[in-house]
Amino acid sequence: MNDSGGARIQEGVASLGSYAEIFFRNVRASGVVPQISVIMGPCAGGAVYSPAITDFVIMVDQTAHMFITGPEVIKTVTNEVVSFEELGGAMTHGSRSGVSHFTAEDDEAAIQLARDLCDLLPANNMEKPPVKKTSDPISRSCDKLDAIIPEESNKPYDVVDVISEVLDDNGFLEVQADWAQNIVIGFGHLSGQTVGVVANQPKILAGCLDIDASDKAARFVRFCDAFNIPIITFEDVPGFLPGTNQEWGGIIRHGAKLLYAFAEATVPKLTVIMRKAYGGAYDVMSSKHIRGDYNVAWPSAELAVMGADGAVEIIHRRRLKSARNSEQERIRLTEDFNDKFANPYKAAALGYIDDVIEPNQTRSKLARALEMLLDKEELRPARKHGNIPL
Repeated sequence: MNDSGGARIQEGVASLGSYAEIFFRNVRASGVVPQISVIMGPCAGGAVYSPAITDFVIMVDQTAHMFITGPEVIKTVTNEVVSFEELGGAMTHGSRSGVSHFTAEDDEAAIQLARDLCDLLPANNMEKPPVKKTSDPISRSCDKLDAIIPEESNKPYDVVDVISEVLDDNGFLEVQADWAQNIVIGFGHLSGQTVGVVANQPKILAGCLDIDASDKAARFVRFCDAFNIPIITFEDVPGFLPGTNQEWGGIIRHGAKLLYAFAEATVPKLTVIMRKAYGGAYDVMSSKHIRGDYNVAWPSAELAVMGADGAVEIIHRRRLKSARNSEQERIRLTEDFNDKFANPYKAAALGYIDDVIEPNQTRSKLARALEMLLDKEELRPARKHGNIPL
């Protein structure tokens, strides 16, 4: 819990040394015990690095502030004028920087959030997460999901509705809800077992993966893997977000973090392809090829390198130029491409997915697969650690 004026200046380097001793212990404990930081007041300068290392940061709105250098120093050095709240308040770190995972209304709510997290997590990395009793049967049919995918493939819907419908008692604790909203992460229970959820959000940027979304999901996947929490992935991704800002910002490097995290994870990994699974993003989102354990698709799933319109323009460029009626030929070729790829059956024939299921069966199928995978053990080559593309 942080509510501090920072290092005592009159102690000089001794105070800095003490900070570093705390940071070292945070790093030693990382992946061994869950670490939660609750910021209820100022947390400035070197002090911010302890919360940054921990797994979850909870900030109290209007009273919590985190920054490396304060407004006065920034004004002196860069001539920028900024308030404490705008620079490092809870809303800033919750929606712009991604430093904070939860924003609480007051101290009491922040402490309750920490309790809720503790209820979901194991005490250490050698234990399984706690099991929660539920009266919600695993055989419950998710009838709402049968009509949730719009007929037009470019129309959005809210993936949180899908997640809530599948999990026990419609309970879902979303993490970093205000940052990188094109991907959704959070915790819930399935058949009483704690699970982590990663899902593309079609109503924000069409569910594309971008730099922030990749970072957000990768760290969450690594946390779940460290503490034996199974991961359920709900996929509807048209690809990585295009644009110079993304390419120059290192989308290749950042996207590789998510790929690395899923491939590295040895916990049970279950994936549901709801609609689009295009390009490299299909591979990244816990596909069979990076050792997803149970991968299924709804009948509305589309698995391909890219969408039909773009594919036809590239594959049949010459044919379209020479056609008497290019528009009619384009429509015919697009329909032909959709017949081949805008369904999950080609992927199923190749063994890339385990089953094609009706949406209303999603909960029961996932629950039974999870039960089968709870004792999963996967050995990897001995090494000091991998080199994730930071």
